[in-house]
Amino acid sequence: MIRHRPLGRANPYRTDPDQRVPARPVAGEPIELRVTTDAGVERVIADLEVDGRPERLALTPFNPADAQGSGATDGHLAAAATGGIGRGRRAWRVQLDPYPASTRLRYRFEADDRRRTRRFEVTVAGWWTSGGHLVAEGPPDAPRLLPNEVQWLRADAGPIRARFALPLKAGAHVVGFGERFDRLDQRGERLDAVVFDQYKSQGKRTYLPIPFAIVVPADGSTGWGFHVRTARRTWYDIGASDPERLVVEVALDPDEPEPTIELALYAGSPSEILAAFLAEAGLPAVPPDWIYRPWMSGNEWNTQARIRTEVERTIAEEIPAGVVVIEAWSDETTIVAFRDAHYEVHPDGAPHRLADFSFPPDGAWPDPKGLVDWLHSEDIRVLLWQVPLLKARPAGSSQGRADRDTLVAREFGVLEGNGRPYHNRGYWFPGGLMPDWTNPEAKAWWLAKRRYLVEELGIDGFKTDGGEHAWGDELRYADGTRGSETNNHYPVLYAAAYQELMASCDREPVTFSRAGFTGAATVPCHWAGDEDSTWEAFRASITAGLTAGASGVFFWGWDLAGFSGEIPSAELYVRSTAMAAFCPIMQYHSEFNHHRRPSRDRTPWNIAERTGDPQVLAVYRRFARLRERLVPYLADQGRRSAETRRPLMRALCFDWPDDPVIWDHPFEYLLGDDLLVAPVTEPGTTSLEVYLPAGRWIDAWTGAASTGPRLLCCDVPLGSIPVFIREGAARSLVPLFAEE
Repeated sequence: MIRHRPLGRANPYRTDPDQRVPARPVAGEPIELRVTTDAGVERVIADLEVDGRPERLALTPFNPADAQGSGATDGHLAAAATGGIGRGRRAWRVQLDPYPASTRLRYRFEADDRRRTRRFEVTVAGWWTSGGHLVAEGPPDAPRLLPNEVQWLRADAGPIRARFALPLKAGAHVVGFGERFDRLDQRGERLDAVVFDQYKSQGKRTYLPIPFAIVVPADGSTGWGFHVRTARRTWYDIGASDPERLVVEVALDPDEPEPTIELALYAGSPSEILAAFLAEAGLPAVPPDWIYRPWMSGNEWNTQARIRTEVERTIAEEIPAGVVVIEAWSDETTIVAFRDAHYEVHPDGAPHRLADFSFPPDGAWPDPKGLVDWLHSEDIRVLLWQVPLLKARPAGSSQGRADRDTLVAREFGVLEGNGRPYHNRGYWFPGGLMPDWTNPEAKAWWLAKRRYLVEELGIDGFKTDGGEHAWGDELRYADGTRGSETNNHYPVLYAAAYQELMASCDREPVTFSRAGFTGAATVPCHWAGDEDSTWEAFRASITAGLTAGASGVFFWGWDLAGFSGEIPSAELYVRSTAMAAFCPIMQYHSEFNHHRRPSRDRTPWNIAERTGDPQVLAVYRRFARLRERLVPYLADQGRRSAETRRPLMRALCFDWPDDPVIWDHPFEYLLGDDLLVAPVTEPGTTSLEVYLPAGRWIDAWTGAASTGPRLLCCDVPLGSIPVFIREGAARSLVPLFAEE
């Protein structure tokens, strides 16, 4: 068999061994045609027509690993990320010279065993000055599009992409674009905005992109910002090619002959720009106060006994905890039933109630209701893990199989362009079926199956994991949209559905998501996703929190000190704990490691035992207790953030946009209006140069007063973190920092 899929699997960052590269050829760029064949094939020919002129070209074998971009790194996703060719198959390719715009290519492939493919056709696209409409709206002092800079990439139907440019003054800083891990100021960079599950080492990729940015001028002039009103993929050249131009490209619907792009422009301070954006994108929702208490979880806590053991240990250590996230609770075929629970299968996929389940006394979860009640009696809230996927091949006649059959028969899932059910092309739960949140019946069916967890078990929220698996522009949704415009919104629709479930049960809605897009502010809370336990990942996570906040995602956290791989050093764990105590959500979490020994749990007692450093436990206890005392301040500031639309964890440019020195300290930030935090982000640090912006500041630990702007050299022994309080808030906040 010869296989050629012109668009591949639609991974935005990797090419497949049997696709056309690029999938949409552009004038002036080389084209590569790829196929895979059975192992016994020794020769493949491309039977090509170029504007009707025939050519026959021989393909050469190649190693796909040498021809695709980086994907997942090490760990449980690596094999899936580097696959795609199949066992016992060979990959072949031929490179074509660039063609001019409007060239029509028609081709098929023939093997030496006389098998051949059908014919494929594509037209080479080119950039033109006409093709659609760009509507820019904004106040008089907002920037204007650069003249003669609007272009349209056209092929044989409507335009497939548009490009335009905005002026960028010398020295201006550019912040936003959603949650970003690589840097706070994106000037001089190239990036795109597409929801993507990058397992660790995110770099320029992100779970939570937003086509919005704030430009902070260096000359004291009025700042400005923009929002591309689209859910389609966008690309940005932020002064990388030309320091005076910010170039934006936008994907379009090729079936629309004259598309219209809407661009919102804003002017003012960073806070005013963010407020204007949120007014149209969706105002931040305020979560309940308990989300500010310390969180604890681990992927290997997969029994009721293990949950009790870890919670009893934190109680015995006199370490406060306010939230437990239970990830490994379900059977992972229904994502509804507790693992090893007994119940009758509902062949029609109808929901169960708690009374329908029996729980073996010697099983993993002998009494889930009792567990939740006990945790509540200890003033601890409970979140359960979810993923919007049904495994495609559940064994036997399980409920998972019945649910799969129901989803397919009733067309409750996302569909391929040909109308067949979409099977997850991502690395996690490969081949799984995805519910379609734009289908009201599908959403009601999916949520009804989880209602007993809230109404009868008393669950307080859901970790809405894995919203990044809709790949392919051609996917079809029930509301008539295609993947090109709804895939990015999928994680927001997903979290919103679960929040609807919570609200319908008269519970304060809490979801905890790693993916999102425009509108993510309306469905708190979020976390930074998967990271290794490295100093580099620590710094990247701080940047992620600041950029998420700058894009309107205020109630954010991260897996302190990382969750994957070998445990962090005692120093990294302690420095991360100190920082996490001063971000919107403080939590530790650890990846599943097949229960191998020694344990890789990120509990403070395990890190203390593994590293042989008892200071870890004492430091974590001290910061967790301080965190508890800060909850009233955080809750008040969280409400203020939502009202004023200023980030709870915010970059200094929001308060001092005219101060050029703040950009030299990209890891410093405000937590609310009154706490200035300067994390220690490098190993071996004993003193840290902290920048105090304009104002009067009180050292939270010593009570010493300083007046900014100034640089202050702070001693930072292990277990400390520089924190300063605005003078006006010192009376109420300084006592919270006093040692017990």
